[in-house]
Amino acid sequence: MHVLFLDANVLFSAAYRAESRLRELWTLPETQLVTSGYALEEARRNLDGIDQRRRLEALAAEVRVIHESGSWALPPDVILPEKDRPILSAAVVSGATHLVTGDQTHFGPWYGKQVGGVSIIRPAVYLQSREEASVSE
Repeated sequence: MHVLFLDANVLFSAAYRAESRLRELWTLPETQLVTSGYALEEARRNLDGIDQRRRLEALAAEVRVIHESGSWALPPDVILPEKDRPILSAAVVSGATHLVTGDQTHFGPWYGKQVGGVSIIRPAVYLQSREEASVSE
């Protein structure tokens, strides 16, 4: 089973447009979605429309939300801005197999790599890999 930690930008994008392809993450078999209160609040804060916020709340109802009680220390070679450290920390602490993020600027250097046992991946790449896996089965 894959445990996907959803970054704020993924939550935001899935709620922003009702027809967002990211909503496919909520339909994948053998997949558990998790995020943090921190990421959820960031997505909520950046959505302007009432319909968008309603969609976010509906999506969030199907996601395990963790409230970090401690932090995981980043390895010295992982340089992230202060605002992104809680995201990676929560992904590791939650037991996620993947951190799904569209944040190319800050997480881009880590795409396709593992940090703390968590694979960091763009949403489109993850969805593509699942499609390819289902075709080969």
